[in-house]
Amino acid sequence: MLWPVGAQQTPVSIGEVILVGGGPGEPDLITVAGLAAIRTADVVLADRLAPPEVLSEAPEEAEIIMVGKVPRGPGTSQDRINELLVEHALAGRRVVRLKGGDSFVFGRGGEEWEVCVKAGIPVRVIPGVTSATSAAALAGIPVTHRGVASGFVVVTGHLPPERGDVDWGALARTGLTLVILMGVANLPAITAELVRNGLAADTPAAVIADASLATMRVVRGSLGTIAEDSGGLGAPAVTVIGAVAQLPLGS
Repeated sequence: MLWPVGAQQTPVSIGEVILVGGGPGEPDLITVAGLAAIRTADVVLADRLAPPEVLSEAPEEAEIIMVGKVPRGPGTSQDRINELLVEHALAGRRVVRLKGGDSFVFGRGGEEWEVCVKAGIPVRVIPGVTSATSAAALAGIPVTHRGVASGFVVVTGHLPPERGDVDWGALARTGLTLVILMGVANLPAITAELVRNGLAADTPAAVIADASLATMRVVRGSLGTIAEDSGGLGAPAVTVIGAVAQLPLGS
């Protein structure tokens, strides 16, 4: 149990918040600890990409609140989610915040942690399997591979290069595997920017959509063609750019 720095022991009337990463989508890929938390929850605040099947594991009397956000569409604001976490925990409830992937990888888990700690609410984190690595793995693509790639970089592609804070020029020169999350809409602009900054257009690339689900699709190509080749795929999808994208050898 983690407590705010300098705080006295929290009164027993206050509940707790558990930030649970639900994994890439397939319900079997949630952790044992994550499933156990859901099974003892009083309230579950679930994201759109969290595996919906695991919600049936919550106690019958538990309150399930869907707080997912549709890309460029309707959804519950982060401010309202924060309010719900605090309200229910201060009422003495065990609150599970269920997300897809891992809460601390573009999941705003850090923000929710801070809000709860400031309110004097104990917080636990149960890490999840992030799609940043698992999507590629499920497609047979290792993000690192001896003699091919000694590291990888994970970035968000939700903003076009001219509006975002990602230094695509620097990434083009790393020689590392690039893993792009939330980049479906901006992939044409991102790939063009990488080529403009010197990354070879024939660099292998792949897009993995709906990783781990029955609807999973993998499109392989090159940096110069992958945006067009994968144009029929929708979110959620992960893009992998680098020599490892042509692995496994012989595929």
